[in-house]
Amino acid sequence: MAEHFSARPARVLTPEQRMARDAERRADAEQAMREHEAAQKAFHDNRKRLMEERRAREARDAGRRSS
Repeated sequence: MAEHFSARPARVLTPEQRMARDAERRADAEQAMREHEAAQKAFHDNRKRLMEERRAREARDAGRRSS
């Protein structure tokens, strides 16, 4: 059984539509980068906080053992 697919003709954009599309894509990419950078900063800040808490806990525990 042969299947028949009809190819849709390519949608031709006007220069104004193309510029609007490109501007929207650029804005979306910039927003995605801002969100990514904010997530990375939050991750690293949290990691630093947890490392400091662990070091303080280990120092406290080491002080108890040596007493």
